[in-house]
Amino acid sequence: MKVNWGTAIVIAFIGFIGFIMYFVISMSTDKKYDHDLVTENYYQEELKYQSDIDKEENSKSLTKNITHKKTEEGIVLTFPQNINTNNIDGKVFLYRPSNKQLDFEIPISLSDHNLLIPDKRLLDGRWNIKVYWTYNKEDYLYKADISY
Repeated sequence: MKVNWGTAIVIAFIGFIGFIMYFVISMSTDKKYDHDLVTENYYQEELKYQSDIDKEENSKSLTKNITHKKTEEGIVLTFPQNINTNNIDGKVFLYRPSNKQLDFEIPISLSDHNLLIPDKRLLDGRWNIKVYWTYNKEDYLYKADISY
């Protein structure tokens, strides 16, 4: 049996459509590819975005900003040495882009300008850190993306 060019084009289209449908169905049903939104309340968070920008600008105006360092015990956040740690209040939010069940938040409690995020709470991979803190009634924000 001889296949003419019209039949070959129809077979190619059907093959291509079948190929695309296979990937669409497999990607939408496989739990491995199930990713969540960055936040559940996306629009409410968007309204607070300008506030976060202002807090980041306040952080940039400091002589030295917060720094982070990976150690054997976990991640150590170091606050500026020229500020009084008794006047600092806030929280640290760690966001795991690949799994929202791993997200957690801890209050800021400093010892000698350092805050330790324990190793047992962190899995290997990418984390986004946001430190919301207040010093002398001024709000600050520190953001960092790290690979642990």
